[in-house]
Amino acid sequence: MLPTLSELLTLPAFAGAQVLSGHSQLAQPVTWTHVSEIMDAARFLSGGELIISTGTALAHATAAEQGRYLRSLRGGGAHGLVLELVRDLPDVPPALLGAARLYDFPLIVFRQEVSFAQLTRAAHARILRPPAAAAEPSLAPLLDALAETGRSLAFLEAQLGPLLALPARPRAALIGTLEALLHTNFNVAESARRLGVRRQSVYYRLEQLTGMLGDLSDHRRQVALHLALELNRSEVGEIRPGTLKGG
Repeated sequence: MLPTLSELLTLPAFAGAQVLSGHSQLAQPVTWTHVSEIMDAARFLSGGELIISTGTALAHATAAEQGRYLRSLRGGGAHGLVLELVRDLPDVPPALLGAARLYDFPLIVFRQEVSFAQLTRAAHARILRPPAAAAEPSLAPLLDALAETGRSLAFLEAQLGPLLALPARPRAALIGTLEALLHTNFNVAESARRLGVRRQSVYYRLEQLTGMLGDLSDHRRQVALHLALELNRSEVGEIRPGTLKGG
């Protein structure tokens, strides 16, 4: 089960964090963290991310640009913005804070220097549930599922469980990206063309997929994922959160 933003803020790595806005949205699930110092970070998002930044670009932006930045994160599906107010950005710009409060968007600040590596490591350790002992990649579970009634969900859980447990938007984005990568033999440029996104977006989603599903380079695992995706799409229909065992 994905942690909420409120849960992440209780982790030791997030000690000292102050929530300035969006208190009513802290129960939203966080799918990943993304460190970014660019104003158009929203184009890389899949949905549910927590953005972490020093605010360097914001410090040199106009009030209008700061407001647009906040709105773009919200529109891209981000579930919060963390700012380190130390060097380039000693305080939250009024335009940014005003937009965050207007849209009830979680804006979180550290007023002391923090390690972004520790923040992301702690958050991802919580987001990624400890995996069960990995079995040797095999088609046997799927063969059993085709031959025996009631085995489909177990196979899907073993192959795609972390993805199927995501909220609708990031689930669709990541499953679509996984399908494109498998069909193009992990050709990022061709996958990006098929999906209509930038290559950087595919690289970012591939990092998420690897973090959630483990090593994707094993050819037997790729075959199992091909079949699991087909099973999810054609035979069982898309599985919704809560229908899998333990979901």
